Amino acid sequence: MRKSSGSSKRSPRDFAKRRRKGLVAYLLKHAHQQLVALDRRRKFHMTADRKKEARDKFLLGGIVVKAGLSKADRAFLLGGLIELARVITGSEEHWRLRDIGKEVFRASLDPSSPRVEENA
Repeated sequence: MRKSSGSSKRSPRDFAKRRRKGLVAYLLKHAHQQLVALDRRRKFHMTADRKKEARDKFLLGGIVVKAGLSKADRAFLLGGLIELARVITGSEEHWRLRDIGKEVFRASLDPSSPRVEENA
């Protein structure tokens, strides 16, 4: 049987110091993993918000078409929307315009009802 020649590495004498280095490395790795997970979650929510915003814009474009204003001047549309934004929520004018819109939506669900004519 062969006797050990003493060529193997000696273990460090300060075990507490070595242990602390391992703990620091572990904590840094864990913090990095948490940052990566948070960044992934942030990107997911940003993507979801962009998709929701794109869908809202698409639906608003459909409302413009439904109103028969798809070929109207953009400045005219913007001016009209700004005027609508000035209408106070809950006022007589607000309810009158809302009822007109509800009627058009209801009519679009019923295929036998007349459609809104598109203005040139």
